[in-house]
Amino acid sequence: MNLIDITRELMKAPVYPGDPAPQLQPLTRISLGDSSNTTAISACLHNGTHMDAPRHFFPEGVAIDKVDLDACIGECTVVECDGVLLGDRAEDLLPHLKKRVLFKGSVQLTPSAAFVLSCAGILLLGVESSSVAPPQYAEDVHRQLLGTGMVLLEGLDLTNAKAGETYLLMAAPVKIAGADGAPVRAVLAEPNRIDWNERLWR
Repeated sequence: MNLIDITRELMKAPVYPGDPAPQLQPLTRISLGDSSNTTAISACLHNGTHMDAPRHFFPEGVAIDKVDLDACIGECTVVECDGVLLGDRAEDLLPHLKKRVLFKGSVQLTPSAAFVLSCAGILLLGVESSSVAPPQYAEDVHRQLLGTGMVLLEGLDLTNAKAGETYLLMAAPVKIAGADGAPVRAVLAEPNRIDWNERLWR
């Protein structure tokens, strides 16, 4: 199976302005005479490649541990898109989109584009930047998208994914009860190259 890792390395990934940078703290070290290496981590749940649950902008919204995994695993479309995405352009894209769509490039969604996409039955929307929208539209766009129950996958690295291709996306979030988001190890596979009889644990 040919897998494409679309996850950014957490400690080197860009940090959204105002969020704390992730930190690692050694707890035990074999080099110091301990029997094993253990490390504590401190990070915002929206650092690096992560998923936004509806609770990110809705206090009573679905938390990350209750997100439907069907939204996180399945066929997706990779779309090349740079710059500001307006509603009319989003409408042009709709016939080419699966229920999960990943935008390759520095796309920034406007409220009009968010409205179009939120009405299209999309389960998951992913972007390479640390947020789906520029700061002036961040709240409106997040509320429009997350308000439909959609989940957002932010901070992706789609360098090795081909625009226009359909892939199998595997992007389950870390299960954290009541949380508004969580880190994700996101991977793409080409469905026509998957041998479903293959023993995946080899």
